[in-house]
Amino acid sequence: MLQQRTIKSLTRAVGVGLHSGQRVELILRPAQANTGIVFRRVDLPEPVDIPVNAEAVVDTRMASTLGKGDVRIHTVEHVMSACAGLGIDNLYIDVTAEEIPILDGSSASFVFLLQSAGIELQNAPKRFLRLLKPVEIRQGEGNNLKWARLDPYHGYKLRFEIDFAHPAVDSTGQMFEFDLGAGNYTRDIARARTFGFTKDVEMLRSNGLALGGGLDNAIVMDDYKVLNSDGLRYDDEFVKHKILDAMGDLYIVGYPLLAAYSAFRSGHGLNNLLLRELMQQRDAWDIVTFEHVREAPQGFAQAALAW
Repeated sequence: MLQQRTIKSLTRAVGVGLHSGQRVELILRPAQANTGIVFRRVDLPEPVDIPVNAEAVVDTRMASTLGKGDVRIHTVEHVMSACAGLGIDNLYIDVTAEEIPILDGSSASFVFLLQSAGIELQNAPKRFLRLLKPVEIRQGEGNNLKWARLDPYHGYKLRFEIDFAHPAVDSTGQMFEFDLGAGNYTRDIARARTFGFTKDVEMLRSNGLALGGGLDNAIVMDDYKVLNSDGLRYDDEFVKHKILDAMGDLYIVGYPLLAAYSAFRSGHGLNNLLLRELMQQRDAWDIVTFEHVREAPQGFAQAALAW
């Protein structure tokens, strides 16, 4: 049986929120089988749990934000991406403020935390959301066109194309495809950092965003070049970060996907609209398990054997 996974022990980190600039402590805790991934605000008089699902997303400006009532948890996509990449099914994520810490701007720090806590296999079948027919969201026309799509696929792969008219981005790949069965998330995707432009900083900060951003947790560009002294981690780091974000956004559906995701100029908002459209089309998906590891798609089967 392909089994569900959690972590073996508690682990924690301290950092600042990318947009809020607030100091925040993050605590990752094991969860029982069939719990799913649950965020918890532990700084409130009464802790509030927010289980991940597409309907829990209440804001997608510059990040994916989960909410319940008046309670918010911002910028969940990087830790969710790490969970997707490592196949973590059940986890409690406690935070002491309203935003997940940005750490180094990628998901690599979250991967390290999860791996250092150890991965534990659980006595319950891993459940997948399997695409049965295509689902697509399109917005705009011509130069404003953007879209995101899911197609049936016995595995999980993501193809993303960006379109930034900027010298530093033009000199790198603007399209990348990552297949979990053929690639390695930790090696190929996890180290890709979020990025931004100096010309946008003043506008973002006047709107209460990017207050904790800087060269230590983002790729920053002026009108011509990358300003980070250490340069890029991947030649195509920009588009790889968009795949990292998409993996986190899509995992908010609550299950690992058996699907092929493709997108052009998509972002957190369009990714969430795609999930909501998917949930509404009940004939477009089903939930499946695999009684034998050999029946599972290559990437998931390999990961199971590795642990």
